[in-house]
Amino acid sequence: MSTRRRSRPRGLIFRAGVAALKGFAWSVPAFLVLWAFGALWYDFPFIPGWIACAWMAGLVYLLFRLRKLGSCLTAVGLSVAVVWLWWRTLSPSNDRSWEPDVALTGWAQPQPDGDTVVLHNVRHCHYRSGTDYTPAWETRTVKLSSITTIDLALCHRDTSSGAHPIVSFQFSDAPPVCFSIEPRLEKGEEYSAPGSFFRRYELVYVMADENDAIRVRTQYQQDGQAYLYRLNITPEQARSRFQEYISTLNELHGQPRWHNALTTRWQTSLRTQRNGSSNAPWDWRLLAIGKADELLFSRGRLVTDGLSFQDLKDRALISDAAQKAGDSPDFSRLIRTGRPGFSILPPPAPAMPPPAKAATAAEPPAPVSEPEPPAEPAVSSPSPS
Repeated sequence: MSTRRRSRPRGLIFRAGVAALKGFAWSVPAFLVLWAFGALWYDFPFIPGWIACAWMAGLVYLLFRLRKLGSCLTAVGLSVAVVWLWWRTLSPSNDRSWEPDVALTGWAQPQPDGDTVVLHNVRHCHYRSGTDYTPAWETRTVKLSSITTIDLALCHRDTSSGAHPIVSFQFSDAPPVCFSIEPRLEKGEEYSAPGSFFRRYELVYVMADENDAIRVRTQYQQDGQAYLYRLNITPEQARSRFQEYISTLNELHGQPRWHNALTTRWQTSLRTQRNGSSNAPWDWRLLAIGKADELLFSRGRLVTDGLSFQDLKDRALISDAAQKAGDSPDFSRLIRTGRPGFSILPPPAPAMPPPAKAATAAEPPAPVSEPEPPAEPAVSSPSPS
């Protein structure tokens, strides 16, 4: 009798294990079917919704007719394979009708002296609101030897895990230059979070002035809060990161790539810009951009002035200061004054010239002839110290 009683729990555990394995086995084809449906829904060139629904209905009908497990799995595999083969033929492009604020792509031109870099198409728009602005692009000349450090702005949305990061390189003799990794939207196109996991948007590294990239997100494009931190790195490390960014910038200028919400985030892009041997250790917070400051704090990568993380974050909040600074040419100095880590402020910026013509985001930008980069624009990145 006791032997039978002991065998019952073992039988229940065995059956539960088998059920779990079956559930996992079915979850794989279910995931593939959902992926194929999403690829058709977001990426098919015409009537994508109808095509996706027709494909799904046809697959369900086929599975209902087949019924046998082996035949059903074969049907799913072949159907998904056809979608995958088509999806792989989609190619990114730099030649589309873009929104004015991403109409041009930045690129960098290293000079023969090995220190000077000419930055083309630095965005510095004149904003009157988030959708009413005059596109403006600048050419700047900077020196690698003048890079002192990197600042990180995190522009949060209405959730703690959602934020947009902006990396800002600081110079001893020039205004900051920021980089923002974004989807490149066409005219009239709206951003879709689910669609960003497929091949709906091209990738763009926006190179901009802080009065553009940070100001527009703190004043016009968000409902959350913005925080600004100084990274605890040496000037040599900052110069190495800058070279990585302009190398990727030049690659995208010549060869576009797809934007993907999972693989082209700020954290994962920073890891993949480096050689595999120098990548930072994996951490789940790499997938939650809003946790980037917490991750960097835990690794000693933020200048804290001896504060706890919560105290540092409270004092790093720049939303009100950015609102008060408005379009001041001293925007970069005003959002840093009195905050931990910013004992050295950016040099004063020259005032922007008044815009020649008002334009809105729905209007095309004024014709701008974009110069061609040199034959070998990429900068080889030295190993980070």
